[in-house]
Amino acid sequence: MKKISIILVLFITQFSFSQKDIYESPKFNELSKDHKELAILPFFTNLDLEETLSKEEKKALEQKEGYAVQDALEIYFSQPKKKKKFTVEFQNTKNTNAILAQNNINYDNIDIYSIKDLCKILNVDGIISGNTHLNILLSDGIPTEFSFMDYILGEADYGRIGIKISDGESGKLLWRYEKKINKKSGKNTRDLIDLMMKQATKKFPYDTERVKNKKQN
Repeated sequence: MKKISIILVLFITQFSFSQKDIYESPKFNELSKDHKELAILPFFTNLDLEETLSKEEKKALEQKEGYAVQDALEIYFSQPKKKKKFTVEFQNTKNTNAILAQNNINYDNIDIYSIKDLCKILNVDGIISGNTHLNILLSDGIPTEFSFMDYILGEADYGRIGIKISDGESGKLLWRYEKKINKKSGKNTRDLIDLMMKQATKKFPYDTERVKNKKQN
């Protein structure tokens, strides 16, 4: 019983710390009041793998991981049981990437464009973007070796992910969520995003229930 209590305390403590990794702009309501649609961009990825890779190989793998996060976020937001919970729509990522390509914007040069420019090009009100720092290929799945203590203590660190939402009109940061990636994060990119967003639901600024509660208060 004592061991179970310790485990619960460790879990609650770690969850509490994860909530502190969430930032929301004090001007969120003002800047987002007219938001109707957001676009999800591929994430910038930095890989630090043990094996030696050429610049071209590393670049290709980083791009693969970046698009995997973009896909996972779209899947999360488009699930029927979750779709009704948000006050905004999310642009189909195939459309997003096609529009970017039509404007000669790709994974290699997207960082030279401002949030304002990208929102005008994509005809959306805001941008969901971010970055990942990984020492494994998360899209391929994390190592299967299991250690109960690693799971409880959150060891076997595989990197970190940061998700942010920016306003299209002002270009300002509205919301940011950062989280360490480890064995408790799930077995692949989709699992990671699903767990992250479930944990952040009550803090996600476009969550319908959260918006209703804020208006009532």
